[in-house]
Amino acid sequence: MPHTRSSRARTVADVGEFGVIADIVRDLSMPPAVSVGPGDDSAVYLVNGSAVMSTDMLIEGVHFRRDWSSGTEIGRKAVAVNAADLEAVGAAPLVMNVGLGVPDDLPVQWVHDFATGLRAEADTVGLTLVGGDTTGARDVTICVTVIGQTDGREPVLRSGARPGDVVACCGRLGWAAAGLAALGRGFRSPRAAVDSQRVPLVPYGAGRQAAQSGATAMIDVSDGLIADLGHIADASGVRIDLRSAAFEVPDPVQAVAAATGKDPLGFVLTGGEDHALVATFPAGAVPPEWVEVGAVAEADGASAPEVTVDGAAWSGTSGGWEHFRS
Repeated sequence: MPHTRSSRARTVADVGEFGVIADIVRDLSMPPAVSVGPGDDSAVYLVNGSAVMSTDMLIEGVHFRRDWSSGTEIGRKAVAVNAADLEAVGAAPLVMNVGLGVPDDLPVQWVHDFATGLRAEADTVGLTLVGGDTTGARDVTICVTVIGQTDGREPVLRSGARPGDVVACCGRLGWAAAGLAALGRGFRSPRAAVDSQRVPLVPYGAGRQAAQSGATAMIDVSDGLIADLGHIADASGVRIDLRSAAFEVPDPVQAVAAATGKDPLGFVLTGGEDHALVATFPAGAVPPEWVEVGAVAEADGASAPEVTVDGAAWSGTSGGWEHFRS
């Protein structure tokens, strides 16, 4: 028997675009720095120091699956992956815009859950939603733009690493990749690893701490530690060597590696989506919460690997994630 409008869950087609927007921006409050928020064609806000902006997209089937993650978790993840980019240059968070494309048969409850997660993570970070856009789409498509401020400091770029610097990390490594491997096998455990895939645990505040401590270069680990350090090595014209003994492989990652027949250290060195931070520092400047894992040296030449492990090229099966690579 066909569903009637009264017997089925309401969809976005039932409430329309403005009903969706109203749910996302319900009861928003603006900080003093924001003089114009949602409701006008543009937002207006004040910036202390230089403005820092970053944008990330999340596409259903590429960055998340609705049968693996709830709307709330996807909303939180959409903010977290963007806020990590502000951390990676040492910026303080300020405001964000959100673009959301959804199919017309998507339940309104999913949008409500997404907005709840979006705003919960934004509150944790210190970001204020000031605007965005909605549209119809075949798959759920999310685009978040975040804007931060440097508070008078210079941003920490990828290009500042120098020979003699040390390499240090802050945050989880390998957890999200292990969670993805577990979900891909139909498992929902270890719960800690699976939850890390659904919502990354970004070390909020650590990027600003690194900047204040004199970090010379920094990046968030979205595509894998070796791959992302490769960006620093390339931009800085240096070579980076990691010490495998410096990495402690956590129990959930060990468990997934044992169940899937994979190298646990491979998850740590090449797994993405944890959005930990990795930075280079002058010797003796590493903050206490960071873990020293390697060193920066002179580049050996165009044919040599930019990032090595224990002095040699990584021999694992993957060097990290890259879109458009088969």
